[in-house]
Amino acid sequence: MAKIFYSMAGEGRGHAVRVLALVEQLRHQHELVLFAPGDAYDFLVRQYGDGRFANVKLIRVLGLNFHYTGGRLDLFKSTAGALTFAMRELPTLVQAMCRQIELERPDLAIADFEPILPRAAKLTGLPWMSLDHQHVLLAYDLGKLPLVLRRYAWWMSWAVRWFYGWDNAVPVVSSFYSPPLKRGFEHVRQVGPMLRSEIVSAISTTGDYLLSYLRPNTPPSVIDALARCGWPIRIYGLGSLPPRGGLTYHAIDEQKFVHDLTHCHAIVSAAGNQLLGEALHLGKPFFALPEGMHHEQQINACFLKQMGAGDWTVIESFRSERLTQFLSQLDDYRRNLTPLIGQLNGTPDALSAIENCLSKRRTLDLAVSA
Repeated sequence: MAKIFYSMAGEGRGHAVRVLALVEQLRHQHELVLFAPGDAYDFLVRQYGDGRFANVKLIRVLGLNFHYTGGRLDLFKSTAGALTFAMRELPTLVQAMCRQIELERPDLAIADFEPILPRAAKLTGLPWMSLDHQHVLLAYDLGKLPLVLRRYAWWMSWAVRWFYGWDNAVPVVSSFYSPPLKRGFEHVRQVGPMLRSEIVSAISTTGDYLLSYLRPNTPPSVIDALARCGWPIRIYGLGSLPPRGGLTYHAIDEQKFVHDLTHCHAIVSAAGNQLLGEALHLGKPFFALPEGMHHEQQINACFLKQMGAGDWTVIESFRSERLTQFLSQLDDYRRNLTPLIGQLNGTPDALSAIENCLSKRRTLDLAVSA
């Protein structure tokens, strides 16, 4: 049994769901210490917060957050917040993590777009793996994207390199799409989305309702447009609210969400990599609603459309007519999805990469002890 330190970003639920998929496999053979900020901690505490598994410990840490102005993602404030965090908080947090590494002596660190653990791992000589989606901005050839998104990806690739880096890391990128790697990044391991066993074993059916996962800052005009589309829609992410016509609001409950995802007719939702991967694996057509300033989700949405698996518009411009047009083309989307159904699970490949790292660590330890 090895001890693994595993940290993740805390914005939204995608990082935590990805981590959950791997931890549920790893905990049977290894001891895990999870470092989770924000939304990720709130999500994982339901699974691991009561100490039900003796070999899984969950620790809340500080992390980065998006900032919003007038209900819209504010890149300036978000960037300023990240720089302030890096200068004021990060050095102290890294030193504290170094002390924890030296005290507990883990065998491997894994980071899902979280900056504290990688820095501490490099300082202490702990082997570490980067396993996230965001490094697509650094490693992937995104030449088929519109120019504005290619420029954003280039600019953000430097931010990713500076803030999270890949120095001495085993780089693994998880994504529902896999364009060629850039020159110089051929060593990067590409895997599909991290799918939970509930998704992998689910039998998908086509129900009589749409599923929607929305961020709390969703503009009221989007809800108005959904209400006019004429379909029952089960909405997650906005909390439990009174029904409005065909719209029903549901608190986050993973078992219920997976059930509704498996049996929905189609999805209209924010464009996170995790949910997109789960949906396409189940053969669900997807209408994506990335925020106007959330370029990473717009990149996801572009690849969704290029795959012929759905359509998209920025959420601020969403109108019920666009959803009606999407729903009129579901047969085409389902035909395009057929080769993807059941084929996108990247969990086994990621587990293989982790076990390979641990095997190399054991071999090195044996050589040193000899």
